[in-house]
Amino acid sequence: MRAGICDMVAVARLINATLVIPELDKRSLWQDSSNFSDVFDEYHFINSLIDDVKIIKKLPKELASATRAVKHFRSWSGVDYYEQEIAKMWEEYQVIRAAKSDSRLANNNLPPDVQKLRCRACYEALRFAPEIEKMGKLLVDRMRSYGHYIALHLRFEKDMLAFSGCTHDLFPEEAEELKSIRDNTTWWKVKDIDPLEQRAKGYCPLTPKEVGMFLHALGFPSSTPIYIAAGDIYGGESRMSDLRARFPILMNKEKLASAEELAPFINHASQMAALDYIVSVESDIFIPTYSGNMARAVEGHRRFLGHRKTISPDRKALVRLFDKIEGGTMKEGKNLSNKVIDIHRRRQGSPRKRKGPVTGTKGTDRFRSEEAFYVNPLPDCLCQNESTNSSTSFVIK
Repeated sequence: MRAGICDMVAVARLINATLVIPELDKRSLWQDSSNFSDVFDEYHFINSLIDDVKIIKKLPKELASATRAVKHFRSWSGVDYYEQEIAKMWEEYQVIRAAKSDSRLANNNLPPDVQKLRCRACYEALRFAPEIEKMGKLLVDRMRSYGHYIALHLRFEKDMLAFSGCTHDLFPEEAEELKSIRDNTTWWKVKDIDPLEQRAKGYCPLTPKEVGMFLHALGFPSSTPIYIAAGDIYGGESRMSDLRARFPILMNKEKLASAEELAPFINHASQMAALDYIVSVESDIFIPTYSGNMARAVEGHRRFLGHRKTISPDRKALVRLFDKIEGGTMKEGKNLSNKVIDIHRRRQGSPRKRKGPVTGTKGTDRFRSEEAFYVNPLPDCLCQNESTNSSTSFVIK
């Protein structure tokens, strides 16, 4: 959501357009009715970007009957595409509606001012609504009362499992339910998925049990406070039992806040996710169990704020180790711990340039293989300033 909104700000600049406040997706599995102003601070968003792009709340009445086009912008497109092909559409149309906003702008090889605008939009202009910010900060304060904490983005939720086709540790009837959801969700194009192949390739979120083994192998003590940034875990509390046995201080929104405090947000998945986003960005360590949209957004935001520690599990490597444990050819202990620590030594959010495309890939696959701009906005939007005491800060150039 965040990436798409910020990219449309940059696209509006490229094609010299006035941007109408984006409409949020209301057709997702969770059927959230939230509007932009329910999730984000609309006034702040418009005014923060006033010198870059004109943004209005809704289409003016005089344009209600104007000639308009619904356009699927080409994925990962550069400046030439927008300034030449899309901008020419103004000759025939007064209103252009972007059918999709995700991954419509290239990650790399864009002018510096465009990249800076993306960062201004994402990290300065796109602020959550005041009520969400206030509740999010309250959750952070209550989480900090337990000490330094990990925010665990535990993406073991119904929609992700149905979409990815992952069924490890599930009962047959659960796997069938997820398959039915996938088959009946028309905008999910891939229907036939081999769950064993998905898991072997590292395409599945870690299970709660696997997360427990992972954290234990990394050396975190059982007294470590963990915030579960997620919706309803598929399978409920019973599926959390192994993780809870290892790390009993498992907290979430519902445990940190009263039902009355959460009442304004409880029936809106995007607003509840925004609360998780705030607690995750402010955590001492962030660990995503799957590289989804929110995980990537949080990781990039934490990099922008000074490369706060984010441990990105190597799911493909971990699955091989966990299968050996399950098969009895390896035991938990020092050997496993050494392997897990070694694998993740360079996967902790330290400063580095954004990764380019995988060697040998071409066309769309080449762009898809690149590290996304909002996962690692270095070096385009960050610069190091050496102060008199040699401390390092990160600011938009």
